[in-house]
Amino acid sequence: MPRLKDFKQRLFFLIVSLIMNSVGTALTISTNMGSAVWAASSVNLANWIGVPLGTTMFCYGVLVTIANQLFIGHFDRRRFISNLMFTVPFSYLVQYVTTFWDWIGVPRLNLAAHIILDVIGIAMISAAVSIYQRSNLIMHPNDDLSYILRFKFMHNSSVMGQWASYIPPVVVTVLAVIFTHQIYAVNFGTILALVAQGEMMKWSDTHVFPRLKHHVDIGVRV
Repeated sequence: MPRLKDFKQRLFFLIVSLIMNSVGTALTISTNMGSAVWAASSVNLANWIGVPLGTTMFCYGVLVTIANQLFIGHFDRRRFISNLMFTVPFSYLVQYVTTFWDWIGVPRLNLAAHIILDVIGIAMISAAVSIYQRSNLIMHPNDDLSYILRFKFMHNSSVMGQWASYIPPVVVTVLAVIFTHQIYAVNFGTILALVAQGEMMKWSDTHVFPRLKHHVDIGVRV
C-alpha cells in the first residue's frame, strides 16, 4: 500500500509536529502579540459566539474538513477521517497548553520577551506544518486546505497555497470584529504569519528534518 510507505517514520514525525504546533500556537496566544492567522481567527470567533476556544477550534476544523472534500472534487474517506483525528487532540491541546503558559507567567513578561516568544511560536507552527504535510498521515484540516491548494491549484507553491488558505479565517476575523467591536490575538505575529509563514514552511521543507520527503496523494508530482 503506497500510502503506508515509511509509516513508522511518518508516524513519529506526525507526533512531533502535533506537539510542536500545539505548543507554538498556545505560545502565540499567551503572549497576545499575534497568533497565526487561523489561530487568531479562532480566538476572535470564540469571543464572538461565546464558546470555549477548544470547542470553537474543533467546530472550525469540522467545517474546513468538509470544504477540503469539495476542493479535491470527490469524497476521500481517509482524508476526511484523518482531518477529524487531528482536529480533536490539537484543538484541546492548544486550550490546555495556553492555560499552562498563562499559569507560568508568560502574559506578565515584558514586551521584548513577548515579541521573541511570539516569533518562536510562529516559527514552531511553520516547521510543524511543514513536517506533518510531508508526513501526510493525518493533517489539521486548515493545513490540509493549504496543502490541497498548493499541489492542486498553485503549482507546488507553498507561499501561494498558504496565502489562498488564509482567505476564510481573515473574513471570519473581520466579521467577528465588526459584530463584537473587539479584536484578539491579532498583532505583530499575525502580520508575520501572513507575510512570512509560507516562506518559513518552504525553508522548513529543506532544513527541518530534510530526510522527510513529501508523500503527495492528490495526483501530482513534486
